[in-house]
Amino acid sequence: MNNDFTLYTYFRSSAAYRVRIALNLKGVKPRYEFVHLLKGGGRQHDEAYKAVNPQELIPTLVHDGHAIGQSLAIMEYLDEIRPEPPLLPKDPLARARVRQIACVVACDIHPLNNLRMLFRLRDQFEADEAQRLEWQRHWMRLGFASIEKLVESGPAGRYCHGDHPTLADICLIPQMANARRVGLDLTPYPTLVRIEETALRHPAFAAAAPAEQPDAE
Repeated sequence: MNNDFTLYTYFRSSAAYRVRIALNLKGVKPRYEFVHLLKGGGRQHDEAYKAVNPQELIPTLVHDGHAIGQSLAIMEYLDEIRPEPPLLPKDPLARARVRQIACVVACDIHPLNNLRMLFRLRDQFEADEAQRLEWQRHWMRLGFASIEKLVESGPAGRYCHGDHPTLADICLIPQMANARRVGLDLTPYPTLVRIEETALRHPAFAAAAPAEQPDAE
């Protein structure tokens, strides 16, 4: 299996942010194809990109000519073809716990806060910007409260599960960036803030940040 990787990404997409972190941790340096999610009505809807990903979502990883969508699927694929460093613990219960934390972000918070949802709130229900921001904060509060408790109840460490980054941290850190962008008060989540501070000192996380991307605006 060769190193022919292409990542379709957008600097502000938290799902693409996750995959950039995972690629950095694995030492994979892909080519980047930038897909602006707002210009021209959203370049993810262009026919050329629809041919790559029929869901018209970011990110997509293309490896050896095979396109993979959905950030969790991409990251688990990377973990299988590049086992070191592992993104999931070896113990089955620990793996389930890490996946649970990751899914709170990727399956519960993020889908309710992505652009498709926000545009629908605006266009169908006439929600103004303040209402859309509060919508985002509401779902983040619920998710972060549960993650805070999950992390507190698990093994002590610098990250969500022990002293090494896992899938849980890869999902959490982009969502923390989203929370700061919409002005969410993070005071009730001191453990998550501590983990964020640790992660952002890691080169793989720092290099994946939106502001560090070539297409950042």
